[in-house]
Amino acid sequence: MFRLTVTFILLISTMALSAQNTLTPELLWNIRRVSGPTISPDGKLAVYGVKVNDISENKGNTDLYIMNADGSAVKQLTNFKGSEFNVVWRPDGKKIGFLSAESGSVQVWEVNPDGTQPKQITEIEDGINGFSYSPNGKKIAFIKEVKIDKTAKDLYPDLPLATARIYDELMMRHWDSWNEGTYSHLFLMDYNDGAVSGTPKDINEGERFDTPLKPFGGMEQIAWNHNGSSIAYTSKKLVGKDYAVSTNSDIYVYNLNTGKTENLTQGMMGYDMEPTFSPDGKSLAWLSMAKPGFEADKSRIMVLDLASKRLRNFSEAFDQSAGSMSWSNDSRTLYFTSGINATYQLYKLNFESKKFTQLTNGVHNIVSYGLTADGMIYGKQSMSAPTELFKAGADGKNEVQITSANKDVLANAKMGKVEKRMMLTTDGKEMLTWVIYPPDFDPTKKYPTLLYCQGGPQSAVSQFFSYRWNFQIMAAHGYIIVAPNRRGLPTFGQEWNDEISGDWGGQAIKDYLTAIDEMAKEPFVDKDRLGAVGASYGGYSVYLLAGVHEGRFKTFISHCGLFNLESWYASTEETFFANHDMEGPFWKTPQPKSYEKFSPHKFVKNWDTPILVIHNQKDFRVPLGEGLQAYGAAQLQGIKSRFLYFPDEGHWVLKAQNGILWQRVFFDWLKETL
Repeated sequence: MFRLTVTFILLISTMALSAQNTLTPELLWNIRRVSGPTISPDGKLAVYGVKVNDISENKGNTDLYIMNADGSAVKQLTNFKGSEFNVVWRPDGKKIGFLSAESGSVQVWEVNPDGTQPKQITEIEDGINGFSYSPNGKKIAFIKEVKIDKTAKDLYPDLPLATARIYDELMMRHWDSWNEGTYSHLFLMDYNDGAVSGTPKDINEGERFDTPLKPFGGMEQIAWNHNGSSIAYTSKKLVGKDYAVSTNSDIYVYNLNTGKTENLTQGMMGYDMEPTFSPDGKSLAWLSMAKPGFEADKSRIMVLDLASKRLRNFSEAFDQSAGSMSWSNDSRTLYFTSGINATYQLYKLNFESKKFTQLTNGVHNIVSYGLTADGMIYGKQSMSAPTELFKAGADGKNEVQITSANKDVLANAKMGKVEKRMMLTTDGKEMLTWVIYPPDFDPTKKYPTLLYCQGGPQSAVSQFFSYRWNFQIMAAHGYIIVAPNRRGLPTFGQEWNDEISGDWGGQAIKDYLTAIDEMAKEPFVDKDRLGAVGASYGGYSVYLLAGVHEGRFKTFISHCGLFNLESWYASTEETFFANHDMEGPFWKTPQPKSYEKFSPHKFVKNWDTPILVIHNQKDFRVPLGEGLQAYGAAQLQGIKSRFLYFPDEGHWVLKAQNGILWQRVFFDWLKETL
C-alpha cells in the first residue's frame, strides 16, 4: 500500500513537472536514472535498473527491470523497499542474482527471470558489498569489510562514549570516510542451486589491504577464470605512507585448488586493475598505467598468455585510454570504451590483426554496455539527455533506443543548442570548446555568459549529463555556457592530457581566458556580464582567475576548490596525486613552481569581485580549510561573498534536497551579481 501511494504521488509530481518548458532543480532531481544493462548468458535478455529519487524523503530507490534484447516485453523484476544492485546472471541463466538490504543488511538475493520467487540466499554477518558466481556454478565470491586494526574504543574499552580517533600512519581517511580499522576482503563460499553452505573462506585473511581498491572499486576489479578454478583480483598491498604516495596496485590470481596466490604484475609500478579472463581460459587482460604515482596516465590494454606467460601491450600505437573491457564469446575480440574528442565511444580490438575499430560515433557518451546474441545494448547520454538504453548490431550500426524512462518527465522541457567550436590557443593549438545556448536563443539579444572550469584536473568536458553541474539548467536560466577542453583534459591524446602536470596555473589558465575572450567577441555575449564557475581543480581555477582576470569577470563561484597549495598538500589524503601534479612537496629544494607561481592565495590581494564559496565537511580530497581560507580572505577584504557549507557531503553533493538547495543558491548568487 505504501509503494502504491508513493507511485501515485510520483505520477502527480511528474505530471506537474512535465508541464514546464524549462529545466528546474526539482525537475532535474525527478529524472529517473537508468543503469545497466546486464545481459543473460544466452544473450537474449537484459536486466537494467531505474532509480527514482524521493525529494521529500531525501533518498532514492532503484528497482530492476527485464526485457528482451530487442527492447520488447519490458517487465518490472523487483519491488523491494530499498534499492537492488550488483545484478549478476547465474551461469545457467535460470536465476538472476542481485544485492539488497531488504532483510536489514545487504545480502545476495535471487529471482526467476519472470520476476517470481525472490529469495535471500546469504546470511553474512554485517552484510556484503559485492558478489559474483563462479562459471561452474559451484561457488560465489563476495567482498565485505573485515576488522583488522584496533580503534580507540578497542584500546580504551572503559571509555565507550569517547569519540576520538587515534592514528600512527597516513591514509587515516580517504575521500569522505575515516579509516575505522576495517579492510575490504575477498571471500569464497560453496554454492549449489540457490543455496550456500560451509564457512566462507577469506582469501585475504589477516591482510591490512583492500580488494577491490577503495573507495570506488567494485566487482569489476575481480574476475573468475573460465572454469572457476582461479579468481583474479586487484589490490594495492601497501600500508601507511607507502600507500599514500603510490599507485602501485597489482593483479593477483588465487588458485582454489592449491590455495596459493600469484602476483602477475610484479614490477609494474603504476595502476593495474580490472582483470578479465578470456572465455577459452587462455588469456587474462587488464588495464594498466605505466607511470608510478600518476592516476591519470594512459590506461593500456595488457594481455597475458597464461601458458607461455607472454605479456603484450596492445595499446602502444593507440593514443587513447581504455576502460570497461569485455571478451567476445570466441575469445578473439576485446570490446571496451574509450574517450575521443570529448566524447566516449565503444571500440573493439581484434587480436589477430591488432586492429582497433570504433563502433559508435556521435556527440554522446557511452556509459555502459553489454553484448547480446546478435549485437549490443548500451547506455548513452549527452549534455541534453540523461542515460537511456539503445541497441545496435555487432558493428554498432542500426541503433534503436529501447528505453524511455524519462519521456514523460522531459516531454515539455526545452533544451538549448549545444555547439562545438574549435579555438586557437595562445601556443597555436586547437582546443575543442562546447558552447551551450539558452532555449529560444535570440542572436539579436545580449546574454550573460559563464565560463565553466572543469575539475580533475584530468577529466574531460565530455557529453556528460550532470545532476549538479548541468549545462542545460544553466542555459534554462538564461546563461550562455562556455565549456573548454583546456590543457590537461583527456580524449585528445596523452600529450595534451599530460601538459597540465606541474603547470596548473600556466597554459590551462591561458586556455580558459582564450575561450572566454573568443566568445566575448560575439555580439550576443554581454562582455560586461561574464562569470566563472567550477569545482575541484575548476574551483582552484576560479580562485586563481579571481586574482589574475584583469576585470573580465563580474562574479565567481568556486565549489570545493584548492586555495592554498601548501596547506592542501599537507592535508589531502592521496599524496601520490599531489606529488605528481605539484612535482613534489612544498618543502622540496628548490621549491616546485606550483607553490610559488600558481597558488591562488598568492594573488588574493588582487581580488575585487563577488565570490560564492561552496565547501563540504566530508571532502578529504580538498579539505574544508581550503574553502574557509578563501571565504575569510574575501570577507576580510570587504568583498561581497557568501559561504555555502554542507556538513554531510563529500567532494560532491549527492543528497536530493542538498542538491536542490545547491542549485537555488547557485542561481540566486548569479541573479544578484550578474
